[in-house]
Amino acid sequence: MTVSPQVVHVESPTERRNPNTTDIDRMSTADILAAINAEDQTVPEAVRRALPELVKAVDAATEALRGGHRVHYVGAGTSGRLAVLDAAELVPTYNVPDDWFVAHHAGGQQALRSAVENAEDDAEAGAAELRASVSPGDFVLGLTASGRTPFVIGALEGAKQSGATTALVSCNPEASVPDSVDVLITMDTGPEVIAGSTRMKAGTAQKLLLTAFSTATMIKLGRTYSNLMVSVRATNAKLRGRTVRILREATGLSDQDCNEALTRADGDLKVALVQLLADVDVTDAVAALEATGGHVRAALDAVRPTVP
Repeated sequence: MTVSPQVVHVESPTERRNPNTTDIDRMSTADILAAINAEDQTVPEAVRRALPELVKAVDAATEALRGGHRVHYVGAGTSGRLAVLDAAELVPTYNVPDDWFVAHHAGGQQALRSAVENAEDDAEAGAAELRASVSPGDFVLGLTASGRTPFVIGALEGAKQSGATTALVSCNPEASVPDSVDVLITMDTGPEVIAGSTRMKAGTAQKLLLTAFSTATMIKLGRTYSNLMVSVRATNAKLRGRTVRILREATGLSDQDCNEALTRADGDLKVALVQLLADVDVTDAVAALEATGGHVRAALDAVRPTVP
């Protein structure tokens, strides 16, 4: 089956010349950096305006993961590399299974280090890759500065055909919206400092959005307690020291008490935390966490509703 994304090829705002930087090659080093910084300061506002749609994406991803499904990122060039980075960092940060977040980059591993000719223009390759890896109930987030990268648009079409919920992150408010997109997240970052260099403002916006998206999803899934990372297992001395510090912050108890709780919990920080805060035994703490999908707040409410 040939994929033909219905995309209108209008010039993306990111390709236009920025009137604020037409003389940048005449500037001093200090003024060049000031001009870049001034443009960078517009990025968080562009991300803020996209938050209502990002809410839909976070909720869809959370629902997918709670249902035993996966989240897929799809991108090319800078967008793809940022997606790979975000997915990779979630495993050590939140102790999530390796296959919870899957990144698909046009051109594969080779394209992470160097450009692969025409990889981003191959819509059928994107569709084929996602059809082969997506299951019904998965959530797929495509990222493209132009809003029309064929590999990404094709991938979203293939994912939709396989029963996934789809979202597209775009920095082009003028791009057409493919029928295969359930949620459109547009961040209007405008012309780049250097025309078409979307690793700049567009890339920064995508990095901010990805970090917010994945962090919010982890919070919704109970991978934190308050603003502490608690989905950590003490498998070595370094991690044990970190878990003791987190446990001490959360409970206000001594290092000795926290170490003893971790020993009873076989190094599982969440179990130790619920056991200490709810004043229950380890068996009850484990049962509460299992019943609530590992969500510490929910486990605490289940065993002792008065815990703050």
